Amino acid sequence: MATNIHSLSDVQSNNIGENTKIWQFTVVLERAVIGKNCNICAQVFIENDVNIGDNVTIKNGVQLWDGITIEGDVFIGPNVTFTNDRYPKSKQYPSEYLKTIISEGASIGANATILPGVTVGRSAMVGAGAVVTRDIPPNAVVFGNPARVSK
Repeated sequence: MATNIHSLSDVQSNNIGENTKIWQFTVVLERAVIGKNCNICAQVFIENDVNIGDNVTIKNGVQLWDGITIEGDVFIGPNVTFTNDRYPKSKQYPSEYLKTIISEGASIGANATILPGVTVGRSAMVGAGAVVTRDIPPNAVVFGNPARVSK
Protein backbone atom coordinates (compact mmCIF):
# COMPACT_ATOMS: atom_id res chain seq x y z
CA MET A 1 0.00 0.00 0.00
CA ALA A 2 1.25 3.48 -0.81
CA THR A 3 1.89 6.32 1.61
CA ASN A 4 -1.21 8.41 2.32
CA ILE A 5 -0.42 12.12 2.76
CA HIS A 6 -3.39 14.43 3.32
CA SER A 7 -3.61 17.30 0.84
CA LEU A 8 -3.80 19.85 3.67
CA SER A 9 -0.45 18.80 5.15
CA ASP A 10 2.98 20.25 4.31
CA VAL A 11 5.32 17.28 3.84
CA GLN A 12 8.74 18.26 2.51
CA SER A 13 10.52 14.96 3.25
CA ASN A 14 10.87 12.14 0.73
CA ASN A 15 12.01 9.78 3.50
CA ILE A 16 8.62 8.35 4.42
CA GLY A 17 7.96 4.62 4.58
CA GLU A 18 5.28 2.67 2.81
CA ASN A 19 1.77 2.53 4.31
CA THR A 20 2.37 5.59 6.50
CA LYS A 21 -0.54 7.99 6.94
CA ILE A 22 0.00 11.70 7.52
CA TRP A 23 -3.11 13.69 8.39
CA GLN A 24 -4.14 17.30 7.78
CA PHE A 25 -2.31 20.36 9.10
CA THR A 26 0.86 18.35 9.76
CA VAL A 27 4.30 19.71 8.82
CA VAL A 28 7.24 17.40 8.10
CA LEU A 29 10.54 19.11 7.27
CA GLU A 30 12.85 17.99 4.48
CA ARG A 31 15.40 15.83 6.35
CA ALA A 32 12.98 14.04 8.71
CA VAL A 33 12.80 10.25 8.40
CA ILE A 34 9.56 8.40 9.05
CA GLY A 35 9.29 4.60 8.91
CA LYS A 36 6.70 2.24 7.49
CA ASN A 37 3.13 1.78 8.71
CA CYS A 38 3.10 4.92 10.89
CA ASN A 39 0.08 7.05 11.75
CA ILE A 40 0.98 10.73 12.10
CA CYS A 41 -2.20 12.48 13.22
CA ALA A 42 -3.36 16.05 12.56
CA GLN A 43 -1.47 19.12 13.74
CA VAL A 44 1.89 17.42 14.26
CA PHE A 45 5.20 19.19 13.54
CA ILE A 46 8.32 17.15 12.72
CA GLU A 47 11.64 18.98 12.44
CA ASN A 48 14.68 18.00 10.29
CA ASP A 49 16.85 15.94 12.65
CA VAL A 50 14.05 13.56 13.68
CA ASN A 51 14.00 9.81 13.06
CA ILE A 52 10.81 7.80 13.50
CA GLY A 53 10.79 4.00 13.30
CA ASP A 54 8.17 1.64 11.90
CA ASN A 55 4.66 1.15 13.33
CA VAL A 56 4.66 4.41 15.33
CA THR A 57 1.51 6.32 16.27
CA ILE A 58 1.84 10.04 16.98
CA LYS A 59 -1.44 11.61 18.10
CA ASN A 60 -2.61 15.19 17.52
CA GLY A 61 -0.74 18.25 18.74
CA VAL A 62 2.77 16.79 19.11
CA GLN A 63 5.96 18.62 18.05
CA LEU A 64 9.14 16.63 17.44
CA TRP A 65 12.21 18.88 17.51
CA ASP A 66 15.75 18.31 16.21
CA GLY A 67 17.60 15.55 18.07
CA ILE A 68 14.62 13.27 18.78
CA THR A 69 14.56 9.59 17.84
CA ILE A 70 11.38 7.57 18.13
CA GLU A 71 12.11 3.86 17.69
CA GLY A 72 9.60 1.32 16.35
CA ASP A 73 6.21 0.36 17.80
CA VAL A 74 5.99 3.52 19.95
CA PHE A 75 2.79 5.32 20.92
CA ILE A 76 2.94 9.09 21.53
CA GLY A 77 -0.30 10.41 23.04
CA PRO A 78 -2.06 13.69 22.25
CA ASN A 79 -0.25 16.91 23.08
CA VAL A 80 2.91 15.26 24.41
CA THR A 81 5.56 17.98 24.70
CA PHE A 82 9.17 17.32 23.73
CA THR A 83 12.02 19.76 24.37
CA ASN A 84 15.57 19.78 23.00
CA ASP A 85 17.34 22.67 24.75
CA ARG A 86 17.80 22.83 28.54
CA TYR A 87 18.47 26.58 28.54
CA PRO A 88 16.50 28.07 25.64
CA LYS A 89 17.04 31.74 24.79
CA SER A 90 15.44 33.67 21.99
CA LYS A 91 17.65 33.78 18.88
CA GLN A 92 20.44 31.82 20.63
CA TYR A 93 20.85 28.30 19.30
CA PRO A 94 23.08 25.53 20.64
CA SER A 95 25.72 24.13 18.30
CA GLU A 96 24.14 20.69 18.84
CA TYR A 97 20.81 19.68 20.34
CA LEU A 98 20.60 17.11 23.10
CA LYS A 99 19.54 13.65 21.90
CA THR A 100 16.27 12.24 23.19
CA ILE A 101 15.42 8.59 22.53
CA ILE A 102 12.04 6.94 22.91
CA SER A 103 12.92 3.25 22.77
CA GLU A 104 11.16 0.40 21.02
CA GLY A 105 7.62 -0.31 22.24
CA ALA A 106 7.38 2.59 24.70
CA SER A 107 4.10 4.47 25.27
CA ILE A 108 3.79 8.08 26.36
CA GLY A 109 0.46 9.30 27.72
CA ALA A 110 -1.35 12.50 26.81
CA ASN A 111 0.17 15.82 27.89
CA ALA A 112 3.40 14.29 29.24
CA THR A 113 6.50 16.48 29.00
CA ILE A 114 9.82 14.94 27.97
CA LEU A 115 12.91 17.00 28.82
CA PRO A 116 15.92 16.96 26.48
CA GLY A 117 18.63 14.34 26.57
CA VAL A 118 16.61 11.56 28.21
CA THR A 119 16.01 7.99 27.11
CA VAL A 120 12.67 6.32 27.70
CA GLY A 121 13.49 2.62 27.91
CA ARG A 122 12.15 -0.23 25.83
CA SER A 123 8.44 -0.98 26.53
CA ALA A 124 8.26 1.68 29.26
CA MET A 125 4.96 3.42 29.98
CA VAL A 126 4.86 7.15 30.79
CA GLY A 127 1.59 8.21 32.43
CA ALA A 128 -0.53 11.09 31.22
CA GLY A 129 0.76 14.46 32.40
CA ALA A 130 4.08 13.09 33.68
CA VAL A 131 7.19 15.27 33.50
CA VAL A 132 10.17 13.12 32.50
CA THR A 133 13.37 14.73 33.80
CA ARG A 134 15.72 11.71 33.67
CA ASP A 135 16.12 8.36 31.93
CA ILE A 136 13.32 5.81 32.35
CA PRO A 137 14.36 2.14 32.65
CA PRO A 138 13.01 -0.52 30.29
CA ASN A 139 9.55 -1.88 31.18
CA ALA A 140 9.02 0.75 33.88
CA VAL A 141 5.71 2.50 34.51
CA VAL A 142 6.22 6.12 35.54
CA PHE A 143 3.92 9.00 36.46
CA GLY A 144 3.97 12.31 38.30
CA ASN A 145 6.05 15.47 38.36
CA PRO A 146 8.86 14.62 38.26
CA ALA A 147 8.07 11.20 36.81
CA ARG A 148 8.87 8.38 39.20
CA VAL A 149 8.75 4.60 38.77
CA SER A 150 5.48 3.11 40.05
CA LYS A 151 5.90 0.65 42.92
